[in-house]
Amino acid sequence: MSGPHILVVCTANICRSPVGEALLRAQLQQAGFIDWTVSSAGTWAEGGHPASQLSVTLLEERGLDIHRHCSQRVNGLLLAQCDLVLCMETTHQKDLREAFPAHRAKIYTLRQMVDERGSVRDPYGGSRRQYERMVTEVELLIEAGFPRIQKLAWENYQKRGEDGSR
Repeated sequence: MSGPHILVVCTANICRSPVGEALLRAQLQQAGFIDWTVSSAGTWAEGGHPASQLSVTLLEERGLDIHRHCSQRVNGLLLAQCDLVLCMETTHQKDLREAFPAHRAKIYTLRQMVDERGSVRDPYGGSRRQYERMVTEVELLIEAGFPRIQKLAWENYQKRGEDGSR
């Protein structure tokens, strides 16, 4: 039996969300939540693309491997399987809540996990420094927001089990 499933979302699922997926998975494993699932997707992703090279390199420097990442687009089936959706941008949250109203209660921005507004800037096509800023920002938001991430995912997981949708 697996535990809660958290989905990390950005636009193309090649820069920010693969980074968030790997960092959150590492944080959960470090905390002993080995049966939890973390995945990522993009609101406008074309399926089958690898993570951006700078995202791969910067995570390798942190001891995390995302070179096998394969992009996918957010869809209703994926959202139904998730207990918490963490978006990199406020527009991702807004678009997903409008397109999938049945799942709106579990769709947040990553910044909301630390009671902040706003988005994580997309470094796509930018410099290594821009990617470094993004990785550091995502890492800090996950660390600071971890108690809330854990709580929301667990509560929604339990509700999903009561609905028989697991």
